[in-house]
Amino acid sequence: MGAEGGGRGGPLAGVRVVELAGIGPGPFAAMLLADLGADVVRVDRPGGQALAIDPALDVTGRGKRSVVVDLKAEGGPAAVLDLAERADVLIEGWRPGVAERLGVGPEACLARNPHLVYGRMTGWGQDGPLARTAGHDIGYLAVTGALGMTGPADGPPAFPANLLGDHAGGSLYLVVGVLAALHHARAGGGRGQVVDAAIVDGAAHLTAMLHGMLAAGAWQDRRGANLLDGGCPFYGVYGTADGGWMAVGALERPFYAEFARLLGLDDRTAAHRDDPARWEELRAAVAARFRTRTRAEWTAVFEGTDACVAPVLSLREAPAHPHLAARGTFTTRAGVTQPAPAPRFSATPAAPPRPPAPPGADAASVARDWDPPSPAPASASPERDGSGTMDDGDDGR
Repeated sequence: MGAEGGGRGGPLAGVRVVELAGIGPGPFAAMLLADLGADVVRVDRPGGQALAIDPALDVTGRGKRSVVVDLKAEGGPAAVLDLAERADVLIEGWRPGVAERLGVGPEACLARNPHLVYGRMTGWGQDGPLARTAGHDIGYLAVTGALGMTGPADGPPAFPANLLGDHAGGSLYLVVGVLAALHHARAGGGRGQVVDAAIVDGAAHLTAMLHGMLAAGAWQDRRGANLLDGGCPFYGVYGTADGGWMAVGALERPFYAEFARLLGLDDRTAAHRDDPARWEELRAAVAARFRTRTRAEWTAVFEGTDACVAPVLSLREAPAHPHLAARGTFTTRAGVTQPAPAPRFSATPAAPPRPPAPPGADAASVARDWDPPSPAPASASPERDGSGTMDDGDDGR
């Protein structure tokens, strides 16, 4: 059964969000809004989504309700406009011009609801030479300089899955923009507006501190030559005797002193911290020490100290880390282990996330709770035959 609306906790309780289903940063942003208590209705396509996993296991679908609308069928755009009329926020993540072509663009939606916040999530943005070009996280990071500063000096740039572009530079900036625009729309007769959240803009914005350091001469414009990019031997990752890894972040002098003591460095070698010309010698000594014990053994040595050293855990291992387990950083819902909602609120705590709703499961409850002018159409079980899906690569961000 689909999730019922109403009665949810969180600071966004009472906020209504329409999500035009897509892939990547849009669904994550809508999940975050749902985690914070918003009533999110996802408008699914009859043919399902491009991310071909079981909807019940799609964590980014949690906390939402689902209706299925064929935007290419007669009455489809009208159904979305009816929902937009009752919503506070609408989120879409298609290429520029696609929503307009389908009849659910900002002009049409704001005509029905002048207070609506229309959030647009793309990679390149709504304008510019590449705006209508397909792309993915790695390409957006590449042109912003963010990708070029990750990875070893003697190897290719490294990319952290799609966390830095899609989710940090994309989803989180969309959520910040949507919430700021929502505040404006609700204050002193403010009106709705369009939020143009581009991953290239967000990823570039994330490098603000480093641009300041670069201008001040405190950052070199190359990999593996700086304090925070692996150039420093006391800020990096080292292998252990069993093939595991330990992360070291002992930047400040007192933390470094504790790190050197627990690692077993002699005073003469530890003093190389203050001589960059001898950093490679120090790096070799630190690496040699870490290779003498297993990851578990080094974890026991450093756990609970101010040495700023931690084991590098996998996705499956992370939920069992004692600190994360004590805080409930991860939760298990319907048999799926996943991150719990974040951040945390003292006065308006978020409710535990509801499991993802099957596509189309909530047409009746949405029609009842939102009371759109003409209720969103009920849906049959979608088939994965491609019917009703967008064409021409419209999901390319």
